[in-house]
Amino acid sequence: MTIDEAQKQVDEWIKTVGVRYFSELTNMACLTEEVGELARVMARRYGDQSFKEGESCNLEEEMADVLWVLICLANQTGVNLTEALRKSIEKKTRRDKERHINNPKLH
Repeated sequence: MTIDEAQKQVDEWIKTVGVRYFSELTNMACLTEEVGELARVMARRYGDQSFKEGESCNLEEEMADVLWVLICLANQTGVNLTEALRKSIEKKTRRDKERHINNPKLH
C-alpha cells in the first residue's frame, strides 16, 4: 500500500464506517495520546521499565494507531503526505548532507 492509497483508504473508512472525521483539534489530541501509548511500549521494551501485568508489547499496533491519526489529520487539512515526505527528504538531504557524515558520535 502506498501512502496515497493509505490516505484514500482511511478517508473511505471514515466516510463509510466512522461517519465523519473528528475535529482537527480532537484528532490532534488523539495523536498525542497515541504517541504516548507508543512511548510507553518503547520505554518498556527498549528502556528501563518493565511491562505491567496484563500489558503487551504491541509495538506494531501502536505505530499503526499513530499513522492512522496522522493520516486523518492530513486528509482533513488537505496535506498530501507523499509529497510532504518527498519534500522533507529533500530538505533533510540538503541541510544534513555533511552534518551527519562529519559527526564523530555517529561513527
